[in-house]
Amino acid sequence: MNKNYYAILMAGGVGSRFWPVSTADFPKQFHDMLGTGETLIQKTFGRLSKIMPKENILILTNECYKDLVLEQLPHVDAAQLVLEPDMRNTAPCILYATLKIQKINPEAVVVVAPSDHWIEDEMQFAENLRYSFDFCLANDSLMTLGIIPTFANTGYGYIEYDKLDTRAIKKVKQFREKPDYPTAQKFLNSRNFLWNAGIFIWNVQAILKCFQDFQPEMYALFASGIEVYNTSEEAAFVRENYSKAENISIDYAVMEKAQNVFVLPATFDWNDLGTWGSLYDKLPKDAQSNAIVNAQTILENSSNNIIRTQGKKLVVVDGLEDYIIVDKDDVLLIYPKNKEQDIKRITNLAQQLNK
Repeated sequence: MNKNYYAILMAGGVGSRFWPVSTADFPKQFHDMLGTGETLIQKTFGRLSKIMPKENILILTNECYKDLVLEQLPHVDAAQLVLEPDMRNTAPCILYATLKIQKINPEAVVVVAPSDHWIEDEMQFAENLRYSFDFCLANDSLMTLGIIPTFANTGYGYIEYDKLDTRAIKKVKQFREKPDYPTAQKFLNSRNFLWNAGIFIWNVQAILKCFQDFQPEMYALFASGIEVYNTSEEAAFVRENYSKAENISIDYAVMEKAQNVFVLPATFDWNDLGTWGSLYDKLPKDAQSNAIVNAQTILENSSNNIIRTQGKKLVVVDGLEDYIIVDKDDVLLIYPKNKEQDIKRITNLAQQLNK
């Protein structure tokens, strides 16, 4: 195993589109969403630990999830946790974690990996990652893994590259925001667009140089704590200074500004498990294409639904098609799959009711 390989495992999200299962107190990365016997964060950690030493994987999460992480990853040392006192989007936490890694190993090459993606072909994932690591060790570049689109998805950002670029690793032309359906269809037909999976690879020197160039105030803020990083004084410094950082994503802060960004079209299967619909795609189906998790069901004239209950509750459905039906504690969600992007808004309304 290459001791210069590191990972920043992003595990601070709330996963509000998976409400009511995923909540602010217990987000989706800590759930066994597919019934495999392992939670999403456990699967991701295991996948990364096949490529690099386990102690080189830093888990970046909100400090309120510290106990959950240590409970689900008991072999992880508390020093591997990078704890955010406030949610400030992805740029500040990635910079903070990168400076910690640089202090340990200035030769490090790092992958930033979300904790809630589903990848079945882990051997291909490992090959893609090693290939990207080698590229970033040899070049002053930032890299991302792009997913070859299979349909005109409006829920993902896209990465555009030069159509005439025949190299395996391609220069990024530009990042594109989540499109409307006609635009997504154009992207698909153009054949030089990839889904942005939010998986990034770089050596620490290259990404820190970009932060210095494009986010000098943020860099200065976090660099002022280098002396105390990885010491007992680190937590006090972070609590005092973290909230001063701009609330901005790594995409806006760095990736869309840098000129040395490259993309490798991934050769592994991928699902971001961002919505109930994406979970439905990965689950086995009955003869009427219903996906059922935990529940016992009596279904008549019902198809293409996802039904999930706590325990083995009996669910009787007649005449529903393309619906999400989720029962958890004191919440019952019955919602059209084609409106699943609105569940985040519904979650906010439910929180207002409970205040």
